[in-house]
Amino acid sequence: MVRLREMRKADMAAIMALERELFPEDAWTPEMFAAEFAQPPSARRYLVAEEGNTLIGYAGMMFTGGSQADVVTLAVDPARWGRGTGTALLTALVDEAEKRGYEEVLLEVREDNPRARQLYLRHGFTEIGIRRGYYQPSGVDAVVMRKVLT
Repeated sequence: MVRLREMRKADMAAIMALERELFPEDAWTPEMFAAEFAQPPSARRYLVAEEGNTLIGYAGMMFTGGSQADVVTLAVDPARWGRGTGTALLTALVDEAEKRGYEEVLLEVREDNPRARQLYLRHGFTEIGIRRGYYQPSGVDAVVMRKVLT
């Protein structure tokens, strides 16, 4: 049974281990996560997914105060892929954006990550552009995706 809850600073060691495993070339640093934690709840929402007492995924969203919210990160332990954890995290973030009155959700996803791209497409996102060399230092392009909320 997967349970979602708010991310806490105590989760950082597990998050950083998963971050480095999944994104070895361009993982967020602890300082980047700390800067996100310093933002008020009105501007950010970070969730973790747990199975028992084990952190198996995390996701975050930025609320800019305009008409769009942005998914800034979403990661799931590869041993748990295909079990609905990514869907649960993504759905919770999109639902929060809708609840706050946002009109659309944007995100960037690595062009070389077809699994994640398919997750987003299945949940109503469309590919609207490319950001060349977006991911650093790897230089991988990002596919920009959007979901219009009703």
